[in-house]
Amino acid sequence: MTLILLKLIQPYHEILGKGASKTVYRAFDEYQGIEVAWNQIKLYDFLQNPEDLERLYCEIHLLKTLKHKNIMKFYTSWVDTANRNINFVTELFTSGTLRQYRLKHKRVNIRAVKHWCRQILQGLHYLHSHDPPVIHRDLKCDNIFINGNQGEVKIGDLGLAAILRKSHAAHCVGTPEFMAPEVYEEEYNELVDIYSFGMCVLEMVTFEYPYSECGHPAQILQESFFWEKTRCFV
Repeated sequence: MTLILLKLIQPYHEILGKGASKTVYRAFDEYQGIEVAWNQIKLYDFLQNPEDLERLYCEIHLLKTLKHKNIMKFYTSWVDTANRNINFVTELFTSGTLRQYRLKHKRVNIRAVKHWCRQILQGLHYLHSHDPPVIHRDLKCDNIFINGNQGEVKIGDLGLAAILRKSHAAHCVGTPEFMAPEVYEEEYNELVDIYSFGMCVLEMVTFEYPYSECGHPAQILQESFFWEKTRCFV
């Protein structure tokens, strides 16, 4: 069944996004008659580190199980051994990331921002309600997507997400500007996503990355620990 579906998904040459090891293309699902996002990851980038490969497989398995109106839909996945790629297909968003959308539409009433925030929190509540809870660990406006014609917001790019288990410690991964200080100490829980959510709100309001005045990650780390200590004494 999967092979039949794959023949009905036709990729375009248009690149929607590109990272160090992942490229996202616009594609068309002939079976459903809808446009989708074709995510392609170079397998050799992960073969050098077995832990990264295991995390990638966990990501794909995790995406298959998540079903919520504020979480990106996952359709199918497969391994292309000939080209050493792992591919998975997700829903496509008409307006791109929340960061792109916010920079495009700067005159927005606070009521709309609150509506986006509620949807993000609903998605986080769903993830954190799992047993064990699912931690995104890299929540930021670049990983939150929006359909602007409906004002529909969904959390995506769960590539760094992990299921919190007592048997092993989660690794320190994420984007420094959005990471809670305790992530650096590798002793944390799902509340680090709430910290990241706060940074997302800050970006939505100011149109800037948090700690944009810092020149490198070490400065960001120093600043975040300073504000964490200040908060403890308030």
